[in-house]
Amino acid sequence: MRKWVYLARRLALAALVLLSVSIITFFISRVVPSNPAAKWVGPHPTQEQIAQARIKLGLDKPLYVQYLRYMEDLLQGDFGTSVRTHQPIIEDLKIYLPATLELVVVGTIMALVIGIPLGAISGAKKNSLVDHLSRLLAIAAVSVPVFWMALLLQLLFFGKLGILPLGGRVDNAISLYHPVQHITGFYLIDTLVTGNWPAFRDSLVHIILPAFCLGAFDTGLTIRMTRSTMIEVLEEGYITAARAAGFPERTILFRLALKNAIIPTLTVVALSFAYAITGAILVEVIFSWPGLGRYVTEAILGVDFPVIMAVTLVVTVLYVFINLFMDLLQAFLDPRVSLD
Repeated sequence: MRKWVYLARRLALAALVLLSVSIITFFISRVVPSNPAAKWVGPHPTQEQIAQARIKLGLDKPLYVQYLRYMEDLLQGDFGTSVRTHQPIIEDLKIYLPATLELVVVGTIMALVIGIPLGAISGAKKNSLVDHLSRLLAIAAVSVPVFWMALLLQLLFFGKLGILPLGGRVDNAISLYHPVQHITGFYLIDTLVTGNWPAFRDSLVHIILPAFCLGAFDTGLTIRMTRSTMIEVLEEGYITAARAAGFPERTILFRLALKNAIIPTLTVVALSFAYAITGAILVEVIFSWPGLGRYVTEAILGVDFPVIMAVTLVVTVLYVFINLFMDLLQAFLDPRVSLD
């Protein structure tokens, strides 16, 4: 019963956050000097065309009426229409959002695969050479600017070695001769399900560099969090008892200690996952990745407020519900966590 009360309270708080974000973004879009009606008509509009566009877009109504209409459409899953492309925003999101999510998911998987073992070994061998090297790697990963890292990796792996592509999601030749069949929007999954192996291999090599750049911060964070919690867990009484009972050190580290040490790490990484969706903007621009970051960048440059508002709401929804999911998961995995 207590869990259901907690869930209801958190959902109500999430709804309040989303309502607040919608109000703020809506009124900012009306305060910032711009002329969406003129952008809707196109270059060199006449005053009559602008007046007709204002009526079509509902800009001739009072602000509160515009907001209520906006919320009514939003509750029906209608994010509006881009004033720049005249395309329904929801259709654009179906294309750009999966591309960003795939990039973030692969980057997070890289961070966990690299960060958890290094952090666990670093914590188990405190103040050793391995520990010092792992901590140095973690500091570098969270400190190096992502755009600088991206440019260096492009220079090395594309410019010097020529083994990885400069950018994009797939090569033009693959798009022409082995087009990806859109099922989930995740190219790695779609090509795997349909058996499109040339496109799968090409998608895989294209995602390595941008995913590595995006996951670098999470890698450093994972190493540091896992190391810190491993050091704490290894000082617990049950670990001392296990060693006294003669358990192998590998069993103690990876089956007893890591099981409890990993919970705070997963919570922080999950929140970083949601944050990385917004942090993908620079990576997507540098690597010409057709995702949400690049989409909203073009919207900002074109002062396309309906798109900016839609992306802001989508990212807020993802962040809020990932946060809620990890709170519930942590409470489920660790009975010591209270839901009060």
